[in-house]
Amino acid sequence: MAQLGINIAGIDFKNPVLTASGTFGYGEEFADFIDLNRLGGFIVKGTTLHPRQGNAYPRLAETPSGMINAVGLQNKGVAYFIDHIWPRIKGYDTNVIVNLSGSSVDDYREGARMLNEVEGLPCIELNISCPNVKAGGMTFGTQPEMAAQVVSAVREAYKKPIIVKLTPNVTSVAEIAKAVEGAGADAVSLINTVLAMAVDAERQRPILSTVTGGLSGAAVKPIALRCVWQVYHAVQIPIVGLGGIMNATDAVEFMLCGARAIEVGTANFIDPAVTVKIVDGINEYLDRHGIKDVNEIVGALKV
Repeated sequence: MAQLGINIAGIDFKNPVLTASGTFGYGEEFADFIDLNRLGGFIVKGTTLHPRQGNAYPRLAETPSGMINAVGLQNKGVAYFIDHIWPRIKGYDTNVIVNLSGSSVDDYREGARMLNEVEGLPCIELNISCPNVKAGGMTFGTQPEMAAQVVSAVREAYKKPIIVKLTPNVTSVAEIAKAVEGAGADAVSLINTVLAMAVDAERQRPILSTVTGGLSGAAVKPIALRCVWQVYHAVQIPIVGLGGIMNATDAVEFMLCGARAIEVGTANFIDPAVTVKIVDGINEYLDRHGIKDVNEIVGALKV
């Protein structure tokens, strides 16, 4: 049995397997299928300062080797999460992480301030792949200056570790990573979904109500691996890799490219027990290669 424990920004994880926000609910939904305590951690669905209804239906489309979603961060807001959901999930023997989103810098700052007061919450994952309503809808994470601005604001309000989730829909994800590192991020996670669309040829209409949405699943894995590799060589802070991880081999590939931990997303919809299978599969890989500590494979790709 290899040593699977990792550390990110001072937080100990029993193994490198986490779940991706928006694909695992609040964890409770999967408790009938797996022992949540076996995970390194799980990241709850995107949470915003104010309640959001999400986008109109249809907002999911299946595509070859993936799916496109345009759910729109439907949730009941930070205050509801703190008062009603956190008390139910805080007792798990694993790291429960909140994914925080926003439409303005002030929203991010206030949401972070409220979450900073939550006892037992180890860290937050900051989703900057959101439209800045005060900048004409431009996504925060697509420009280094805007990305740094929101991270700096959250850094002032939130005193525990911040993992910043990066979008691949940019010219250089490494430049964005360096910008958020300079603004106070303790780690980065990547990638978020890839902008995409699906069309119904018979109806001659887009399938999604929003026309475009975010592509996830196995189809995006090559893009995600490239992004993780580039960011690993650009920053000093830890990387959490995600994007099309369907099995343990995929997870190991991300770690070889520089990810210290990984998140499993779309695969949860196909097999609700996939995460614990990946934990076991990583251990089997390490044993097969005579590696005693999972940290030894982080960034170990031979180029």
